[in-house]
Amino acid sequence: MPVLGADMERGTLSRWRVSAGDHVTKGDIIADVDTDKATMEVEVFETGVVERLLVQEGETVPVGTALAVLVSAGETAEAARPAFAPAAEGAAAQSVRVEASPLARRLAAKLGVNLDGVRGSGPRGAVTRGDVEQAASAAGSLTAPAPPPPAPLLAAAVEALPPPATPSATAAAEPPAPVVAAPAPAPASTHGADADRRAAMRRATGALMARSKQQIPHYYLGTHIDLGHALRWMEEANLERSVAQRLIPAALLLKAVGRAARDVPQMNGFWVDDEFRPSDGVHVGVATSLRGGGLIAPAIHDVDQKSLDQLMEDLRDVVERARNGTLRSSQMSDPTITVTNLGDQGVETVFGVIYAPQVALVGFGRVIERPWAENGLLGVRRVVHATLSADHRVSDGHIGGRFLSSISNYLQEPASL
Repeated sequence: MPVLGADMERGTLSRWRVSAGDHVTKGDIIADVDTDKATMEVEVFETGVVERLLVQEGETVPVGTALAVLVSAGETAEAARPAFAPAAEGAAAQSVRVEASPLARRLAAKLGVNLDGVRGSGPRGAVTRGDVEQAASAAGSLTAPAPPPPAPLLAAAVEALPPPATPSATAAAEPPAPVVAAPAPAPASTHGADADRRAAMRRATGALMARSKQQIPHYYLGTHIDLGHALRWMEEANLERSVAQRLIPAALLLKAVGRAARDVPQMNGFWVDDEFRPSDGVHVGVATSLRGGGLIAPAIHDVDQKSLDQLMEDLRDVVERARNGTLRSSQMSDPTITVTNLGDQGVETVFGVIYAPQVALVGFGRVIERPWAENGLLGVRRVVHATLSADHRVSDGHIGGRFLSSISNYLQEPASL
């Protein structure tokens, strides 16, 4: 069970997209997981064959729990067993749990078929839907549904496995501290479920933000950045593009943050085990509002290295996935710094709360026209107020100031982005 947010302690496996015996390739979506905030698509990070599924659909397990066993080409199931799962416990799990696809298990429960007595015809002897239907037909009647199969045996060591050290977080903005035929039941209303999820999201976000404010010594900086050069360059570039390929200011801001985070590595990484661990990659979390309320901050990877066109494509993808509830686990697992932009809400200044274990958050307000004096001349410029919330254990105002100056410098040379 992957960590899909710093406040995530457990997740519910809502759907398997693979069965025992399926071949999977790195990057394939193998399952859907429900959290307090959204439904995520879980990707596999290795190529191989699914040896067995350890967690049933609908089961809630702690983060770090093994969900399935994957066998590489030429590898045996015994060799694939994690070091933390003793062989005796693995054998016990196999003796208790018959290999069958989730669909076959649901059908067996419905038809009253005991899977222990069904011979599987699927890969490695797994019971398939056809095997269940044949067994039910041979029985000659549809008996009362059998009780659900026992939950898989999960070793205590597996359940205690700690989460990865680079979880992500979600976004919130806050000013600095100083300032037989019974009648079928009626279908359940989704309104109540949606309200429950929104309430759970608010609780989870609130708990995370409270911990962040209590444990992280925040400091705040802000500066106005002249966007005149950047916006003129973008408008001219868009004249040569189709509507679908046009750039928006957010892409320029994200790229500038990515480059600045590379220049000032104290802003890009994690505070873990009482020390700062800088990140090799710049993966920017993008604070995104969800339909029906709530915020989430999926990551765009390697922002400093991507072209503006690639950033636009990735930005559209993460926003659409976030709002449709189809985010991938890789998009939630490792943001190294977060950007929140409330300009479209008319907000001019936003001071964010750092999402542990990250150490910095950048906020942008809306672009405004304001008087601007330069070289003794007064004019009107299009300006954005950029703010930084940073962890004083890792950096100080001098370093934070260099970071904001670096963002501004990149935006004065938009062609370099």
